[in-house]
Amino acid sequence: MSFVLLPAGEFLMGSAERPDDLALAYPALPRERFAKLQDEGPVHRVRISKPFWMAAHEVTVGQFRRFVLASGYLPESEADGTGAYGWRADYDPATSKRGDAFEGRDRRYSWRNPGFTQGEDHPVVNVTWNDAQALAEWLSKTEGRRYRLPTEAEWEYAARAGTRTRYSSGDDPQDLLKVANVFDASSAAHWPHWRSMALPGSDGHAFTAPVASFAPNAWGLFDMHGNAWEWVADWHEDDYYARSPLTDPQGPEKPAEGGVRVRRGGSWHTWPFYARSSYRNWNDPSTRYTLVGIRLVREAEPEDLKRK
Repeated sequence: MSFVLLPAGEFLMGSAERPDDLALAYPALPRERFAKLQDEGPVHRVRISKPFWMAAHEVTVGQFRRFVLASGYLPESEADGTGAYGWRADYDPATSKRGDAFEGRDRRYSWRNPGFTQGEDHPVVNVTWNDAQALAEWLSKTEGRRYRLPTEAEWEYAARAGTRTRYSSGDDPQDLLKVANVFDASSAAHWPHWRSMALPGSDGHAFTAPVASFAPNAWGLFDMHGNAWEWVADWHEDDYYARSPLTDPQGPEKPAEGGVRVRRGGSWHTWPFYARSSYRNWNDPSTRYTLVGIRLVREAEPEDLKRK
């Protein structure tokens, strides 16, 4: 895996955009979507106190395969026998009880088979938060360095790369075509009933793209927007930002019952609105879905900083 050493620093986390402004920028979305973003605020200052290594791109199918073969780990989609979600060309979400865009859970689908073709250099998907933890723990033990999921604050700090715009590329959703594999004309061909939500233009990828196919952000990180949602370490609470500490926030405490983990960044099937740097999404830690993958952090050691 390739990593980029990110500096310690401060940034403003979250968004305070008014629903009226968002409605102008994303006219195809129902207006009520813009009134449900309380968890993106309040905007608050965050201090990342130590440099850290952020993976330059998402964990690939080939990297995850090597982990599984070397460690003997059985990913949850296979271990519990329930499978995962997958794309099927003739699947009609209108007839599904859940209304999902994908079929599942089904034992036919897993990280090995999301229903569409992937190369070894595509981001692995259909992996759970627990699978991501297992990868980080095994890699830490194998290499004698600490690997882990980024905190939510570290993730947004890395995604913004010094910006305060909706995306690292600016405020215009159209500019995502340069830096992100999101829902556009290529994907909309398979979901014509959602064509109005697609980004005008085509990036040439109907599903996942090889990692690093698009321009990186200012810090040399690829696919922070789009391609695959990325698990982060934190539990989710709507009001956490209101009490988040200034320095190195770790997210809320584990709920007494249940709880969901945050995922960030959007995917190849994500409408541009949901790929914004500030947007927060979440799932149960056992979720395995065709859109969700992994990006790791490696903690910096003193010798790293001397070389830098």
